[in-house]
Amino acid sequence: MTPRTCLIVDDSRIIRKVARRIVEGLGFEVDEAADGSEALAFCAGVMPEVILLDWSMPVMDGMTFLRRLRAMPGGDAPKVLFCTIETRADRIAEALSAGADDYVMKPFDGEILTSKLAEVGAV
Repeated sequence: MTPRTCLIVDDSRIIRKVARRIVEGLGFEVDEAADGSEALAFCAGVMPEVILLDWSMPVMDGMTFLRRLRAMPGGDAPKVLFCTIETRADRIAEALSAGADDYVMKPFDGEILTSKLAEVGAV
């Protein structure tokens, strides 16, 4: 069986490390990107099944990445979870209408992330 794939997109190395540990524990093969531009280049080569996406990053933010991802061939396939400190209801609604599948508030733990991945059918 081919391992499921996850791309973690966050400018914080610590957040990427924590998220990696959690999703690898769920059986995912993990790749990382430090900003939306890096992530978009990655997705152009290999489209992951799940993307954990930060909102606020240098170079290209999460919303710009999400809109460009969803416009790419095959870009509608990945389950995208925004993982961010952004808590305003209008911002959450904006992310969901742009194509995010769900929303996880930072800081998150394994239980929260696992339940959100289960809700979107990724685990």
